[in-house]
Amino acid sequence: MVTVKEQDRSHGGTHAARVLIVDDHPSARQSMAEVLRAAGYEVTACASAVEALRLTEKELFHCILTDLKMPGMSGLDLIVQLEKRRYPAQVVMITGHATIQTAVEAMRHGAFDYIEKPFTADQLERLVEAAVRQSRAATQEGGEGCAFAAPQLVGSSAGMQALRRQIAQIAPTPVTVLICGETGTGKELVAREIHRQSPRRFRPFISVNCPALSASLMESELFGHEKGAFTGADTLRIGRFEMAQGGTLLLDEVTEIDLGLQAKLLRTLQERTVERVGSNRPIFVDVRVLATTNRNVEEEVAAGRFRQDLYFRLAVIVLWLPPLRQRREDIPELVEYFRQRVSQRLGREVPPLAPAVLEQFMEHDWPGNVRELENVITRIGVLSDSGPVRVDQVRRWLIPSGQGTTSELPPGIPVGMSLEEMERRLIEATLEHFGGHRAKTAKALGIGVRTLTEKLRRYGYAPREKSFHRTAGERQILSS
Repeated sequence: MVTVKEQDRSHGGTHAARVLIVDDHPSARQSMAEVLRAAGYEVTACASAVEALRLTEKELFHCILTDLKMPGMSGLDLIVQLEKRRYPAQVVMITGHATIQTAVEAMRHGAFDYIEKPFTADQLERLVEAAVRQSRAATQEGGEGCAFAAPQLVGSSAGMQALRRQIAQIAPTPVTVLICGETGTGKELVAREIHRQSPRRFRPFISVNCPALSASLMESELFGHEKGAFTGADTLRIGRFEMAQGGTLLLDEVTEIDLGLQAKLLRTLQERTVERVGSNRPIFVDVRVLATTNRNVEEEVAAGRFRQDLYFRLAVIVLWLPPLRQRREDIPELVEYFRQRVSQRLGREVPPLAPAVLEQFMEHDWPGNVRELENVITRIGVLSDSGPVRVDQVRRWLIPSGQGTTSELPPGIPVGMSLEEMERRLIEATLEHFGGHRAKTAKALGIGVRTLTEKLRRYGYAPREKSFHRTAGERQILSS
């Protein structure tokens, strides 16, 4: 197990994610490093796998990008060595058309994903962002108090104590678990905790956001596809089941999967094999499946929107997460936990809450649950001045539980304002607070710089010029 602790290499208060590039071609190293530094990452580059191993003995990286073919030790050999050392970084393999099967082998040894040459700067940024997010969620960097420590199950209520006991009983087993609860109760966090306590904890944890994908894209995402399987399938794609080989696959909001695709998912769970789109060759997968939903599954089954046999297959164990209004005694503990996390993320202390504010929190129903509470504490940290936070400052940020009137809401936020418009106003206020500094704004809001930039572009902001140029909107990174 790696024991090295990450040093704080922040610039101007920004704790940047750290990326290691391993490639024996200088031009390829430099090109990737330019793109990732411009995206806000702290980048180290080296020319060989041997040098990379020496660096990982002294330093902790969130993501490692390694070319496959290098003199001496190959990229696959590097991944195998990192797996033996249980090094916590997420590794991305850089490969070519002729070596796709080697990329699959790399993923079986714990690689996060692969990227095929040639690729664009946007593709590289998206993949590294996902790998860093996975790394931060799966590891506790520098201990419990670190700004990017993995989120924890916070609360001492009877319900939370019972939930922890259930997780401790369930995690060591291979059974499928269905995690139910309202939006914002922490279903994905519970799934990650089950994985962390399981024998599969050093293997991949792969999550699929089911509502975000159409039926056609979901099939390819879950099971993969062969080259030429359909129009636009220019290369072979490895599905999420294969990516999770030996580890855990989370189907987030599983009830959103198209009814026609549910039959293929059921067959996969029963036979423990997948067939890529465009192929009839079964591929064995050793994957533990966890699923979440914020819906009443029995009602979905009765309405004909969810297969009953698939429900029975998923619901071997059912975990119910209580909403925050049913465990109000946990609110003071959650408030202090989020104050510490937001303070570390912002690089300055979140002002304390006046007793009347905490009393109001205890009375609020929290329709957005724990996520709503975290968002409120984040807004306090970003938008409040020094000194205790008052009730009148916080009231405007609480989501009304019942019917409200315009006079109960803050000026400029009338009843019926869309969530998108509220989000835009929060982003604008935060950006103004940090003098237009996008990295600090993204960090304060808990989103990536790229995500912030895309939102600003939608709002009509012109993107800031970067230190490299792209043609036709995308730059090709050609590494031989």
